[in-house]
Amino acid sequence: MKNFILLFLFISSSIFGQQIISGKIVDERGLPIEGANIYIDGTYDGSASDVSGNFSFSTAAKGTKKLVVTMLNFESFSQDIVAENYKNKTIKLRESVNTLDAVVITAGSFEAGGKSKVSILKPLDIVTTAGSNADIVAALQTLGGTQVAGESGRLLVRGGEDSETQTFVDGVRVAQPYGTSAANTPGRGRFSPFLFSGMSFSTGGYSAEYGEALSSVLLLNTQDEVDAEKTEMSFMTVGLGLGNTQKWGKSSLSSNVSYTNLKPYQLIVPQDLPFKKPFQSVAGESVYRYAFKNGLLKVYGAFDNQSLNLDRLNLDSQKDQNFNLVNNNFYFNSTYSGSFGNGWQVTSGMSYGFSQNKTEIDALQIRNGEHATHFKFKLKNSITERIKLNIGMDFFTTKFDENISQTAVFSVDSGYDANILGAFVESDIFLSKKFAIKVGFRASNNFQINQLDLSPRISLAYKVTKSGQFAFAYGDFAQAPRQEFLKYNNVFESEKASHYILNYLYSKKGQTFRAEIYEKDYRDLVKFDTPNAQRNSVFTNNGNGYARGLDLLWRDNTNIKNLEYWFSYSYIDSKRDFRNFTKSVTPSFVANHTASFVTKYWINDLKSQVGFTNVFATGRPYNDPNQAEFMNAKTRDFNNLSFNWAYLLTTQKILYFSITNVLGSQNVFGYEYASRPNVNGVYASRPIVPLADRFFFVGFFWTISKDKKDNQLRNL
Repeated sequence: MKNFILLFLFISSSIFGQQIISGKIVDERGLPIEGANIYIDGTYDGSASDVSGNFSFSTAAKGTKKLVVTMLNFESFSQDIVAENYKNKTIKLRESVNTLDAVVITAGSFEAGGKSKVSILKPLDIVTTAGSNADIVAALQTLGGTQVAGESGRLLVRGGEDSETQTFVDGVRVAQPYGTSAANTPGRGRFSPFLFSGMSFSTGGYSAEYGEALSSVLLLNTQDEVDAEKTEMSFMTVGLGLGNTQKWGKSSLSSNVSYTNLKPYQLIVPQDLPFKKPFQSVAGESVYRYAFKNGLLKVYGAFDNQSLNLDRLNLDSQKDQNFNLVNNNFYFNSTYSGSFGNGWQVTSGMSYGFSQNKTEIDALQIRNGEHATHFKFKLKNSITERIKLNIGMDFFTTKFDENISQTAVFSVDSGYDANILGAFVESDIFLSKKFAIKVGFRASNNFQINQLDLSPRISLAYKVTKSGQFAFAYGDFAQAPRQEFLKYNNVFESEKASHYILNYLYSKKGQTFRAEIYEKDYRDLVKFDTPNAQRNSVFTNNGNGYARGLDLLWRDNTNIKNLEYWFSYSYIDSKRDFRNFTKSVTPSFVANHTASFVTKYWINDLKSQVGFTNVFATGRPYNDPNQAEFMNAKTRDFNNLSFNWAYLLTTQKILYFSITNVLGSQNVFGYEYASRPNVNGVYASRPIVPLADRFFFVGFFWTISKDKKDNQLRNL
């Protein structure tokens, strides 16, 4: 009997010592959430919410305890409660902003790569687009906002010159991103696409982290890790290539070298220019990676030597003039990214670029060299799940020297030494899963021209449907004047631009539609009073201009089996009064309408991928000194249809063929004129045209790897 009484008292005390915790879980709209997990921290006491969001459970806990609520796609909730008094309470959960369908700020930027939530291009697209010939810049010229620049091969964005776009590798600047070329002949980007895992191409409104660019930034990211060890060989009509990747426990090394010589090709396909020594180059690049416990070190290096020699008619003397050019370039880049402390991420890096040009125009010799460095340090952290902070600073140095001489006649030296210190702070604020704000501010001081620039930037994005969102971006941007001005004068202000961008993006699996309208206002552009910038020119910052327009892009790889395609269209209205312009007009590098159509189709029975690219642009203005009105002439419309075909002989052996300008369109990019009229009062001229109507390319690509599956299709 005594034992029974003790057992009764123990059970009674246990039952009456229990507390009942109850309530309801709802979202921000007050709708019930089913399946939320509710528990007292440090105990096993808890429950899940029912279909009506209600929950109830008992606990022996007493006094102040921490109640925790978790639910997939919602932010975790915790609150100190008094266990005895917590009954029939309503808990409101906020949607997580880190879900895959959360809003993404997209105004002014194209993303490519597996880590991007919204990819417009894949890394594979950079090198499989017909007509690009594995050149990153050529592939980007099929996107809205870019201009066809066949006479330079450079990236011109939304009414900006090529110098208004800056290139960065792993976040640090590349001062000399293009290969050498003769006047009005196209060059190529210096980098091989296969070392990069992704890219971001901003046509405007970009992050405060990046400066010294009025129009655009191109961000290239090298691979963090490699899949397997392999060797890749290339045998092409224009040269040879060899690549190798080695992988160890915590480190890896990827390298490639290439030799290009257009002489054999030009013996078969005549060029419009009489080359005495066609373009030749020897180039190589490597990426070394080492993974620490909490970080990754990457060291990137690239070099190339390029040369050419040709005779060209001098329009003033009407005699052939010999042009000989040798360029040596070296680029080094080292970055470390890691984590420490309470969620902090650190990124530090430096780059060094050296470019040397040796040019001879008959007896005239031009020697110049540029040394450029960039040091960068930044910190990132999530203050809360909804607020992310990005702060940092960077330092740019540029030293440029040039000597122009003619034996026993004259020798003239010029150059400059510039240092720019920049700092930035930026925050991503997610007000909800549908609404996000990026607010940033950049300050930079150019010590050469004694100029301090303050640049606020802001972007907003609001998700209107599961697959669609609107975004807006505003920003001020500043950039030092071009090298051709700074070498003669340092009494300048920074050139400036303000961007206004409104964007709509629709994206779901396999389909993307993007529409963007923008306005760019230029001010403080450099002007001078001579036919060309020279030592005795009078320079001012009185120039101005604008660019406004519409960019459209549609991409689909779902509706038709084995077919990927995209279509882009751009309209731009742009005028400038800068350089030696006599009034505000559309500059010669702007076409009002540009359209591109890109297709890629896999034919399984033939083990082949075929592709077509058609690029169209309306005529561009140019100045004909034989006409009374300035910049009153216009070229014919541009059209270029290109084709490529990759055939898999075996899994690791590929035969590749491409032809640019299949139809042989007689494209003209502008006209060159003599500097003075002839005896009849007429300025002699010639058209600026491609080196040949068509460009043919044939290559054999062989990969050797242990798995016998990897190939170079992504590099073609």
